[in-house]
Amino acid sequence: MVKHERDFSVFLIAIACALAMLFTVLFLAAMPFNRAVVAKRDFITYWATGRQLVRHGNPYDAAALDAMERDAGFRGGTPYFMRNVPWALPLALPLGYFSAQAAALPWSLLMLGLLIASVRMVWSMVWRTANARGSHLDWLGYCFPPALFCVILGQTSILLLFGLVLFLRLHKTHPFAAGAALWLCSLKPHLFLPFGVVLLAWIAVTRSDRILAGALTAMAAGAVVTSLIDPSAWGDYAHYMRTSVVTHEFTPCFGNVLRDAVNPTAEWLAFVPAALGCMWALAYFWPRRRAWDWMEEGGLVMLVSLLVAPFGWIFDQALAIPAILVGAAQTTSRVLLSALAAIYLFIEFEVNYFDLHSKAYLWVAPAWVVWCLAVRVVAREAGAAQTAGAPRGLSDGW
Repeated sequence: MVKHERDFSVFLIAIACALAMLFTVLFLAAMPFNRAVVAKRDFITYWATGRQLVRHGNPYDAAALDAMERDAGFRGGTPYFMRNVPWALPLALPLGYFSAQAAALPWSLLMLGLLIASVRMVWSMVWRTANARGSHLDWLGYCFPPALFCVILGQTSILLLFGLVLFLRLHKTHPFAAGAALWLCSLKPHLFLPFGVVLLAWIAVTRSDRILAGALTAMAAGAVVTSLIDPSAWGDYAHYMRTSVVTHEFTPCFGNVLRDAVNPTAEWLAFVPAALGCMWALAYFWPRRRAWDWMEEGGLVMLVSLLVAPFGWIFDQALAIPAILVGAAQTTSRVLLSALAAIYLFIEFEVNYFDLHSKAYLWVAPAWVVWCLAVRVVAREAGAAQTAGAPRGLSDGW
């Protein structure tokens, strides 16, 4: 029975990973030869923004962006804007020196390379556990559907993942560099609200001043570079945020569900789950503050941060990779690994049939939290059973 479960879990994982990788490879292979494929991806807004910066234009000028994006083949209703904070503009600048079609594939390959590097770093920190040694569960990271979808769209969430993993890898040995890596996480700060609150509390408790210094130095440097590239970027961004309706649109987050159910014009309602998440995170951190483990406990806080984010998309779930790999390395339950593969398959189905704004994606963030908590429960029960002299196979067949 246990062997059958193991075989079935391996089969499901192989199918889920193979489908995700196949779809990604086919898409990337078609990109250089299909103008429409390039233009309909989120990448087009980074390219158009970079083009505006090269021309010393306003990177938030709707008319200019619309003209460039449509000239590149975009056929959407309204132009795409780069919604990231202004200090992300230097990342888009190099794209403006090339045509959209010439820049698209290298950009996606860069994101794919950063994904691979992130997974390798995480796996190097967890593979030595008894359950992970000799396995190929790192493929659960390489083929993580939201991350590969991010690569396909040309989105920037992989950059955030890379910054998060660098922090996890370096915070003990190179604290200043670990803090500087957090600059990448600041490109979408709304995804890190409970995580950020715990980080500040941890810095205060452990007196990790070098991490704070590294983060502030990197952010200051980013602000200076942005001002050199476009001195008016800050004012233009502020005007864009005041006049844009982007904050009113629906994204598959519980904050948006709450806002639209109570009062669609009350934008602050979208932050209520995040506020509750921050309070939970502090309550969770405080009794563990003296022995806080960023890989173990921080991973759960990151998952909760994704769960309560005021807005976000399915590709932002790439930030769940560290927590998922830690759980996969720890568990001996093939049922849980099969369940994880099933989650992958459901996501792969949805991204092919549902719009990014669909409520169909609301289940994903809770699924990661439930799965990781289940891993902890099973591991705890297995440890208790082993201590009591119960058969080792108990956890394998759960």
